[in-house]
Amino acid sequence: MMAAKLDYHWHLRRIMADRGMFSTTDLIPPLKERGISLSSSQVYRLVVERPERLSLKILMALLDILDCTMDDLIEPIAVAGSAAKPKKAAAGGSSVSEGVGDLRPRRARISGVDR
Repeated sequence: MMAAKLDYHWHLRRIMADRGMFSTTDLIPPLKERGISLSSSQVYRLVVERPERLSLKILMALLDILDCTMDDLIEPIAVAGSAAKPKKAAAGGSSVSEGVGDLRPRRARISGVDR
């Protein structure tokens, strides 16, 4: 039995809007009050993009600032069955790359230049 792949939805932007915070820079002062100093571009990426790595201090500060729970901010989801991609052979390997079939580039032959 194969385990399901897990993913998540990041709801920071929606929660901020529910709290009347419509600008990403609205988070900078409350974060600074809690000892977290982030630039405006870092805060923008935190709000707009889905973070792959997140400091627990920042996560706890966001939960405190927005008065929400982790379940409100991060929604776990199961990824639809993604088939495993076949491994490609290294250079000089014998297997044919997917989608190329029997087509192979022809080696270039460089000859001397007539002067």
